[in-house]
Amino acid sequence: MTHSARTGKAMTPDEIVGRLESGMTLGIGGWGSRRKPMALVRALLRSGVTDLTVVSYGGPDVGLLAAAGRIRKLVTAFTTLDSIPLEPHFRAARERGDFELVELDEAMFMQGLTAGAQRLPFLPVRAGLGSDVLRVNRQLRTVTSPYEDGERLVAVPALRMDAALVHMNRADRFGNGQYLGPDPYFDDLFCEASDTAYVSCERLVDAAGGLAEHAAPQTLLISRHSVTGVTQTPRGAHFTSCVPDYDRDEPFQKAYATAAADPEAWGAFRDRFLGGSERDYQLAVQAWHKEQR
Repeated sequence: MTHSARTGKAMTPDEIVGRLESGMTLGIGGWGSRRKPMALVRALLRSGVTDLTVVSYGGPDVGLLAAAGRIRKLVTAFTTLDSIPLEPHFRAARERGDFELVELDEAMFMQGLTAGAQRLPFLPVRAGLGSDVLRVNRQLRTVTSPYEDGERLVAVPALRMDAALVHMNRADRFGNGQYLGPDPYFDDLFCEASDTAYVSCERLVDAAGGLAEHAAPQTLLISRHSVTGVTQTPRGAHFTSCVPDYDRDEPFQKAYATAAADPEAWGAFRDRFLGGSERDYQLAVQAWHKEQR
């Protein structure tokens, strides 16, 4: 798809998902139940894409894909809803043995992303030594420092991905992305360690200095050189947080987790909230909140 100077890299969520294929290694940015590209995940659920290797600091992105049977292998440091310690669909899928799991220490995961972004085969790290990480991940290797210290270190293999999905507060049509909350997480590394990367955002702004007007320059996290497509998805991280635009929707997240514990309740939840378009989802959430008052 060729983008004009007027539209830049602007795409729709369905156009983005149309570029994904079954069997891909897919990175998903954000952290737990914070600033996840949920509109893109919901679009992915509407597609036939499956058999994925998912790389994520996991949250409901992993849970929803696991519940739908789309994951073949998961590479993660955790899978949590933050205020709910363990993502319920993830737990159920693991108990059933639905997919292969590679569980890394958080720092090891970050080094793997960094190695992928820098096109290195691995990076050394002290994290993991003396823990069960090496026992449960027998494919991991150690290296010895070639210098006088001779220190033994874990050689974390690069995390390279076919595609990455991330969500930003703001972006321009060329793919430059800006976060306005307290933490960048590792969304820039996800984009740089992937062959293709897609950014959803709360609002597309004017590329002519529009991003710089909203916050300090250091919040300009993602550079257009690493981005393939960008899409505007207002409240596209819901029900995860996208501070300062909105906090996590705790009542809805609780309803999600409660439904996940019962197959019949989950079927009703899925039909109501995930059976239609993104607009249908947002309208259903609004209606649900009105019912709770």
